[in-house]
Amino acid sequence: MKNLLLGPVLIVVPVGVVAVGYATLDPASAPTATVAAPTLGDMTPFRTITTDVQTIAATGDLNAAQTRSTDLETAWNDAQSTLWPHDPTAWGNVDGAIDDALTALRAKAPDPAQVDATLASLPTTLADPPGTGAAGGVVQSVSRIATTDANGRPLPCEVMLDQFRTTLAGATLADADRATIDTLQAKGTERCNADDDARADDFFA
Repeated sequence: MKNLLLGPVLIVVPVGVVAVGYATLDPASAPTATVAAPTLGDMTPFRTITTDVQTIAATGDLNAAQTRSTDLETAWNDAQSTLWPHDPTAWGNVDGAIDDALTALRAKAPDPAQVDATLASLPTTLADPPGTGAAGGVVQSVSRIATTDANGRPLPCEVMLDQFRTTLAGATLADADRATIDTLQAKGTERCNADDDARADDFFA
């Protein structure tokens, strides 16, 4: 979620970077998508923080609720590399629910009803990350490389950059193409590391 939380529009910047890069790479060199395991594991730490945020928001102190929600963002970010490989789609479901709550809390003028609604749905998603039904979206791909999960949610930027580097390492490119891709990779990595969605959106506009 590192690159999904800070802007009102949920966009994974390196997906755009990788999409451009993959267009010039040899599709035969592309790695396959990770096979998902059934569950993410113990969601208790995230449920605990979510309950705290709900309790604070219920008092009407949305500034304090936003402050506490940063702990949820940090904990989720830190656990991404461990949780995502277990079940990318389930991870995306929780990631999206957290994004919705953070976006509501971080609005210029937070709507208490929207904050309450997003916080109310988050525990349900944490209790059942895969959801009760089959994935309803379509996996998006570029040159046979998955760029989203089965619900159409963009993959984490770290995952996309890892695939990008793996594909680039085995590709045969003209010098001009490699220079272009190296530049895109560097800028995508910078945005991913900085968690700077707003400026990254402008960069790729």
